[in-house]
Amino acid sequence: MAKRKAVISIQECVACGCCMKVCPRTAISVPSGIYASINRELCVGCGKCVKECPASIISLEVTEE
Repeated sequence: MAKRKAVISIQECVACGCCMKVCPRTAISVPSGIYASINRELCVGCGKCVKECPASIISLEVTEE
């Protein structure tokens, strides 16, 4: 069954934390303040982080999990 999961372009992430604040499953963290990281097991693919990211560097991809 295909599911959606968020993906962050870590090379472009500025670690602002906007995505982390809106994640309903606390799947996003900003370790060491360097870039955001997504726990794909917790991500439900809701897309809230995609809409909130001011740099538009988060996308949803379809996975076969």
